[in-house]
Amino acid sequence: MRFFCVLLFFVVVSPLTAQELYFPPIAGTEWATTSPSELEWCQERIDSLYSFNERSNTKALIILKNGKMVLEKYFGTFTQDSLWYWASAGKTVTSVLVGHAQENGLLDITKSSKTYLGAGWSSCTPEQEDAITVRHHLTMTTGLEGRTPDDDCKIPTCLTYRTAPGTLWDYYNAGYLLLQDVVAKASGLSYQQYYARNLASRTGMGGLWLDGVLYSKPRAMARFGLMLLAGGVWNGDTILHDREYYNAMKNTSQDLNPSYGYLFWLNGKGSYIQPGIPFVFSSDIIPSAPDDLYSGLGKNDQKVYVVPSQGLVVVRMGNKADDELPAISGFDEDLWTLISQLPCSTTAVTEERAANASTFLWPNPAIDVLYHDGAEYIIRSLDGRIVMQGISHSVSLGQLPAGVYAFESKVGSTTRRTVLVKSQ
Repeated sequence: MRFFCVLLFFVVVSPLTAQELYFPPIAGTEWATTSPSELEWCQERIDSLYSFNERSNTKALIILKNGKMVLEKYFGTFTQDSLWYWASAGKTVTSVLVGHAQENGLLDITKSSKTYLGAGWSSCTPEQEDAITVRHHLTMTTGLEGRTPDDDCKIPTCLTYRTAPGTLWDYYNAGYLLLQDVVAKASGLSYQQYYARNLASRTGMGGLWLDGVLYSKPRAMARFGLMLLAGGVWNGDTILHDREYYNAMKNTSQDLNPSYGYLFWLNGKGSYIQPGIPFVFSSDIIPSAPDDLYSGLGKNDQKVYVVPSQGLVVVRMGNKADDELPAISGFDEDLWTLISQLPCSTTAVTEERAANASTFLWPNPAIDVLYHDGAEYIIRSLDGRIVMQGISHSVSLGQLPAGVYAFESKVGSTTRRTVLVKSQ
């Protein structure tokens, strides 16, 4: 945990059942609320949370407790009815739809992808294609070459063999996008039609998929999180019956990146791989958040977090808070540091400290010199090698080649990590 051990807020309780949760009507804007005072949340800490989000380019922030609306805040000209993109947070929706298609006999995630995509969907040999299953796409372990100029290109010439499936975790978006094609081909519907018929219409989410990305109102993301919190059920209507798939979806799916399930990011696993950096970081993805948190994390800090032990769903939409990253970012830790301090019974972290947390490294990108708020630092190349290390608040980069690196800054027993971009 970055600043303080927060015990009272994250007491482990039994997961809520769908019967204990509130669900808003499928149509309309009615949504029951719970007052922050009922949860003994301090108003000045809520104000600090809002101020931090405003400075972090947030457009929408929603917090549900047991399904009821506790906080709903929009910034600038953004409103409850504004549309925004989910980015890779929408991968979690695809995960649910793949599970739904499987339980309805339309597909089998253990079968080869070419069962649904057809032979020749890639530039791999027939034998290599045979070995790639739908599950490999769900777990980011297809073995396809992800180091390409266009991360979204799905034509066969873009999809080349790198290594045996299941032996490398690589956050490759084209491999994910093919899952939408799998669902469409297996069902005989467009992906939008399958989504609308089997999820959106049953939960009131609405939304439109364009070029593989979901666009919706912020409350749609909150509805989705609530359905997940209820175990794949919406007010008695079971969206996802398959308990084996549901549990696998939000638990470690392979032994390469413990913090990744079926397109979900998982907290409390002790180590993770950051997309684009083939190095294992030895910490939880969000140290200040509850261990049972699972989430959809998207580019420019599109976020949906679910915490079963607390009955919480948290939604954030907006522009990037700091660095442009595809999933995990410093914003996650900063946000949850403030959320954990909302109860008046916890020790408060200052707003300034939390607001500055994501800027512990500056400037970034850097050219000659960078500064960090720690003492010890380590800079690693993308293959995990240490290329620089030392004890100093300022770091001279004159001899460091231009490129992308992993930067670690240590303050006492706390190690903070981010992506460093070294410019020419």
